[in-house]
Parts: sequence; structure tokens; C-alpha cells
Amino acid sequence: MSTAKSPISTPHAPAPAHTFHQGVRKGPFVQVSGQGPVDPATSEYLFPGDVAAQTTRTLENVKAIVEGAGATFDDVVMLRVYLTKREDFSVMNDAYGAFVEANCPGGVLPARTTVFTGLPREEMLVEIDAFAITD
Repeated sequence: MSTAKSPISTPHAPAPAHTFHQGVRKGPFVQVSGQGPVDPATSEYLFPGDVAAQTTRTLENVKAIVEGAGATFDDVVMLRVYLTKREDFSVMNDAYGAFVEANCPGGVLPARTTVFTGLPREEMLVEIDAFAITD
């Protein structure tokens, strides 16, 4: 017996700008689409030039979508971080570490991959997606 796929939608994260959902759930698996430093209320990109603030805002959006799926941030097993500049790694890593440690009360931090690449919007310094597994 197969479990149906269902879209995740929450007003607490930015609406997707293209032909995809904020996330998708199938059984216990939750995949969050790539998120950026966007204000969910205004759809504006925030904190130009500030990779630390952009990282935190982006993770807040990821967390909102995970919670919209009925999971918690502690259920996240993998995060993928996309950065535009290698020199931003240390600052991103500090902001990322503070957020993840504060939101994983179980003490087991998610696995992570960091990739350096171009992003869809010039003002985006970081994009993050997530994979969570729930009970």
C-alpha cells in the first residue's frame, strides 16, 4: 500500500514563486523546497549583503515549512546550503550553527552539505533546503 504525496503550504513561509510547492510530504518523509531570505508577509528579499542575517531568515522559513508538515525542526535529518561566495562560509556557518543548535533540543544536529553556486536572485547570498523524517 502506497502513501499519497501531499503538498505543504503555510502562510509562515514565503509562497513559492514558480511551479513547485513549499514542500512535499509522503508518509513520514518531508522534503522542503529551497528557501531564501524572504519575508513571508511581503515576499521581499531581506538583509542585502548580510549572509548571517540571510542564513537565519532562510532557516526560519525552512522551519516554518517543516512545522507546516506537522513535524519539528528536530525531525530534520539533512540540510543543503547553497552559497554564492566561498568567503561567506565562516559567517554562514556561525549563524547556521547558532540556529540549528537552538532548534534541535534532542542534541542530534542534522547532516549537511554546502555547495558554492549561482542563485536565482542577485540579492540571495544563501539558499537552503531540508529533508525531515517524522515518526
